[in-house]
Amino acid sequence: MVKRIGTDWGLNVRMVLTMFLLACVYLAFIIGLSFAHIQIGFIIVIAGVLLLAQYYFSDKLILLSLGAREVSEQEAPQLHDMVGRLSAMTGITKPKVAIIESPVPNALATGRNPAHSVVAVTTGILETLDAEEMEAVLAHELSHVIHRDMRVMAMASFFATVASFIVQSGLWGGLGGGYGGGDREDRDQGSSFIVVFLVSIVVWAVSFVLIRTLSRYREYSADRGSAIITGQPSKLASALVKISGRMQRIPAQDLRSVEAGNTLMFFPAITRGSISEIFSTHPSLEHRLAKLQEMEANLAR
Repeated sequence: MVKRIGTDWGLNVRMVLTMFLLACVYLAFIIGLSFAHIQIGFIIVIAGVLLLAQYYFSDKLILLSLGAREVSEQEAPQLHDMVGRLSAMTGITKPKVAIIESPVPNALATGRNPAHSVVAVTTGILETLDAEEMEAVLAHELSHVIHRDMRVMAMASFFATVASFIVQSGLWGGLGGGYGGGDREDRDQGSSFIVVFLVSIVVWAVSFVLIRTLSRYREYSADRGSAIITGQPSKLASALVKISGRMQRIPAQDLRSVEAGNTLMFFPAITRGSISEIFSTHPSLEHRLAKLQEMEANLAR
């Protein structure tokens, strides 16, 4: 019997709203840059090429940066069996399976759509969780695949990358002519620099808040999906507690080695005292556990 986790309208509305607001922000950004005498035509072409590259290759790049290795059914039969069974239960194409050699207990899903998705787990999480807890984590990751929110997060993050590219190219007299080379441009360069600097600060701040807000909600939504698929929210809660406890004992060097994938990971791998701990892409452990307890209580009724 196929289990449908249903449409999460809260997530969908937030995704659409976030992308709309980001588009408005960056449209305003481009207009602001035009007033600063930056020639942006060529930059837009480059941005389009980067967008396509991000869409098709971002998943491969993140897995490469984490040292993830795709494994066959012969190499990891139990893991493949779990992913295959959960995929069949939810009616989606079975994702590819990869393992990351790291003591950090974590997992992630990436890919531009369900047909081109990958579920990756660390050796640390395989050693930390029992079978039911592992299934709950994998169901969480498959929820991300089902909702296609990996693509939205990649696209949203891409906008910030483009903004940074535009600012840098403009500041350094970059592509497409930069600030130009005439006498008037030379006289106006100081004021143009200030305009670009102030606009870029506003764009970064708004983008940061929007992307972080969406990222946190998508984790709540995936937790809910896991609870529906497995029918055991308590197992996901148990996995969260175990992973959190183990994470506290992981050396900072190992945590830093996987921080590049934090936005997509099941649990944030951040070093103690890091600024990332303040601006986390995930909800707090306490809030996630509280919501899972509510789900457990609702299922018991």
